[in-house]
Amino acid sequence: MSSHLFKHPVRLAIAVALLGFGGQAMAHNPMCECKEIESGQIRCTGGFSDGSGAPGVTLDVIGYDETILVPGKLGADSTLTFERPASEFYVLFDAGPGHIVEIDQADIEAP
Repeated sequence: MSSHLFKHPVRLAIAVALLGFGGQAMAHNPMCECKEIESGQIRCTGGFSDGSGAPGVTLDVIGYDETILVPGKLGADSTLTFERPASEFYVLFDAGPGHIVEIDQADIEAP
């Protein structure tokens, strides 16, 4: 930044704001994958595009009627294993605003 920005507080605030928005472009994206590991058992693994894991992040199994069928959080290994619900469902990986992934039951790979 040139020194003339420091003489004008409004210009300085705008420059700082623009730099802040540019930093958001470097944010990591949420990732979640669910696979059926054996008959009736599904394992989901969550993390971020920068390679970091997501231990403790909310991962809920939700029915199509919006009922939470399996409330959960990813374990220390960034996974959660659960019984396949009898009703239709989707998985919601929720690491906060802008960091949400939904996986429909139809997109879960069978073994």
